[in-house]
Amino acid sequence: MTPQADFKLSRHPLGRLVLTDAEGIEHLGVTPVRAFPIAAPDEGLSLVGPEGHELAWVPRLSALAPELRQLIEEELASREFSPELRRLVAVSSFSTPCTWTVETDRGRTDFVLKTEDDIRRLDRGRLLITGSQGIVYQIRDLQTLDRGSRRLLERFL
Repeated sequence: MTPQADFKLSRHPLGRLVLTDAEGIEHLGVTPVRAFPIAAPDEGLSLVGPEGHELAWVPRLSALAPELRQLIEEELASREFSPELRRLVAVSSFSTPCTWTVETDRGRTDFVLKTEDDIRRLDRGRLLITGSQGIVYQIRDLQTLDRGSRRLLERFL
């Protein structure tokens, strides 16, 4: 059984989210913000009004009713951009800065790795790699990469 939220969400004709709180007050222009977007994307989500004040807290996104969850996930998808690196095709040099050619879940691209410090290890074999333009690429599990990609990557770790 899905627990009931003490708010309602809808989409304004102009595309912005509208939160109706327990008192029936509508708040236009609500923004969902994850508390832990990388480590625990399903846990802890704040619905923030246009003035930056929290209007509602969602302990677990997956516990919401499907229609609420869908609206929030659509809004998050339009705001969050963190491509998943699936294959490391080539690197221009094994010293930094260097240009990486990669395949991601959003297509093939090139980016410049300024320093090895731009590769951040997380738990369970996960990595975050920040390109020179500020885009953060994620590797969910280092062991799922093909052998060639792991070999190239190991030169920087």
